[in-house]
Amino acid sequence: MTNELLRPIAERAAPPQVPPLPPESLGLSWRALTAADAPALAELCASIEAADDAPYRTTLDETLERFEGDWKQPALDTLAGFDAEGRMAAYAQVTTNPGDAGAVRVFLDGGVRPDARGRGVGRALVAWMDGRARQLLASSGKELPARLVVYLEDAHEGARALFAAAGFTPARYYTDMRRPLADLPTATPVEGVTVAPWTPELDDAVRRAHNEAFADHWGSEPLTVEAWALRSRTHAPSWSRVAVDDATGEVAGYLLSARYEQDWPVAGYTFGYTSVLGVRRPWRGRGIAVALLASAMAAYRQDGMEFARLGVDTANPSGAHGLYSSLGYEVDHGSVMYTIEI
Repeated sequence: MTNELLRPIAERAAPPQVPPLPPESLGLSWRALTAADAPALAELCASIEAADDAPYRTTLDETLERFEGDWKQPALDTLAGFDAEGRMAAYAQVTTNPGDAGAVRVFLDGGVRPDARGRGVGRALVAWMDGRARQLLASSGKELPARLVVYLEDAHEGARALFAAAGFTPARYYTDMRRPLADLPTATPVEGVTVAPWTPELDDAVRRAHNEAFADHWGSEPLTVEAWALRSRTHAPSWSRVAVDDATGEVAGYLLSARYEQDWPVAGYTFGYTSVLGVRRPWRGRGIAVALLASAMAAYRQDGMEFARLGVDTANPSGAHGLYSSLGYEVDHGSVMYTIEI
């Protein structure tokens, strides 16, 4: 559907005047979160992730990032429930990406402490997030296709059923893949291209290359300088690589890695994580992606890592899933993007 055929976003989003607050009958008191709540929120997330057997753990630093970015409004876009003892029992947050240019999106995230489940808290949080997200869409001023988005692990059947009951449907499937580093793939040098370590001087060129490389990926939207900087906080510079065209000095491709040490005990092994890999269209088909992956894997192994891991959209138009499989990566677990299209 072309943008010209869309009804005004304020009409399509149908926002409530006030997002519905959870009822008093749930036995919790509710208020917005602030950065001062980060330690308690990190503790709550840890209890949720452990109970749900999530393949990751959220650190305090990652929790603090929820409150960073001048486009965020925690006073309006977060909600937390506290029990009679003052302990945080549930949370919800909705966020946007200021660079959205093809579709405007609001991302939903929340959770309920295991001992507070089974009485409707999760359902109430989803209703509040839906309402606040629709307000954000309506006030965005972007007359574009729009969607509400939530990412859920395959194994979290309860959460998937909760969002499905609220009108969300599966839109995209992702797999997390891993490869042992006992041996490394052979990468043929790419003529006219040098693969080198990432440097701060190259970072904005990498950001622009990323926005271009992912322009043809479903659901991908440009990242602003500030959004890129926030997203890149977890990246490991010594494990990240940039492919530079020797003749022009342009960034042809890039691979950014992350070091999630808090996840190693959960996984039962150490690993380097490839957060994002991209090759600009004029340089595709020359083996640059393989060269970047091989170089990053060598760096992981040099630092004693046992595995390389990454995540991939199963319908990635570049054929990335097949590429990773051919390099020895195997599926470890999966997740699903649920959306409401507006």
